[in-house]
Amino acid sequence: MSKNVLVISTSLRPNSNSDALAHAFAEGAEQAGNQVEVASLRGAELKFCIGCLSCQRRADGHCVFSDDADALVQRMRAADVLVFATPIYYYEMAGQMKTLLDRANPLYCVDYSFRDVYFLGSAAESEDTAFDRAIEGLNGWIECFEHARLAGELRAGGLEGTGEAAVDSDLLNRARALGATV
Repeated sequence: MSKNVLVISTSLRPNSNSDALAHAFAEGAEQAGNQVEVASLRGAELKFCIGCLSCQRRADGHCVFSDDADALVQRMRAADVLVFATPIYYYEMAGQMKTLLDRANPLYCVDYSFRDVYFLGSAAESEDTAFDRAIEGLNGWIECFEHARLAGELRAGGLEGTGEAAVDSDLLNRARALGATV
């Protein structure tokens, strides 16, 4: 059965390693017969959540801020599968990814479609533990959605230069293979 997959690349750097992972995952998911959209936070306007909780009182499930985050959150709501690709900064997800997760607060009180969530991370650090905090943070967000689960992850360490992932065929094949499991 075909699924609606939303892959969100959170890196702001052109030709980033996590962006290469996002596109490879998308290729695998598409080849498996799913409808796939890749969205990027590069160039997006994302205001910080101010914790007003107005989004949870509004019938339309929208944030009071009208920016790129609000539109993306509505696309997240409609997706069957969410995929977050992030660079690891200081052993944590990129700040813009955390900002997006915070801005997804309107989803807490509405009927959302996503069930499976995937994590794709790239880091200069080669140890698998470099990704633990980012995955823990994403899991904390997922736990707020009773029907969702972390369905898979890809830890791509040892990528010190921009664009290294794009020329690593083994890594790209691992990302495609994970995408094919959707």
